[in-house]
Amino acid sequence: MRALLVEDDATIADFVVRGLREAGFVVDHVPDGDAGLTTATQQAYDVAIVDLMLPKRDGLSLIETLRTRGVTTPVLILSARRSVDDRVRGLQAGGDDYLTKPFAFAELLARVQALVRRATRSPEPTTLTVADVVMDLLSRRVTRGGKTLDLRPREFTLLEFLMRHAGHVVSKTMILSHVWEYNFDPQTNVVDVLVSRLREKIDRPFEAKLLQTVRGVGYVLRA
Repeated sequence: MRALLVEDDATIADFVVRGLREAGFVVDHVPDGDAGLTTATQQAYDVAIVDLMLPKRDGLSLIETLRTRGVTTPVLILSARRSVDDRVRGLQAGGDDYLTKPFAFAELLARVQALVRRATRSPEPTTLTVADVVMDLLSRRVTRGGKTLDLRPREFTLLEFLMRHAGHVVSKTMILSHVWEYNFDPQTNVVDVLVSRLREKIDRPFEAKLLQTVRGVGYVLRA
């Protein structure tokens, strides 16, 4: 899948590009509205992520021009503007979804994937299963061996990320960028704390231990 990111903030752009590439996207990034218009009309994309406050050409103008020219690429709008009127204007201009800053990458990825599914009409499973752990993405219910696990929102998000990458080692940086917002402190120990909390719930009461630490690298969920 190919994604276009139109974002002038280098920190946010690096965060989003890195996360999308880890999720399997081919990503092109441009820093202003004029470059966004040129790129989006010359190359086919599965999804575009467009900031509103852009140099040279603002995001609303960019989206309106793309729609006028017949470009139907699904567009996720990024903006620090939070009012209902701002969201309405963005959607009326031709945007397909609207996400306010700051944001967690997990939510951005879920919205991007939903836009791609909607455009391609390709359904995605509503449950994830690793060994005897079953996650219902619609009801947000998690069970292991038939026993319901009471997970906090970030514990759920971390477990979902690990289940989607089951068998593959994920680094602390990857977890930080998926579970927390883009302006995280890379020196923090919040990942260790969160993994410890999750391990207490999904592993401690059970004989088979699924959540494993790979020293110096990160963590992996293995059946």
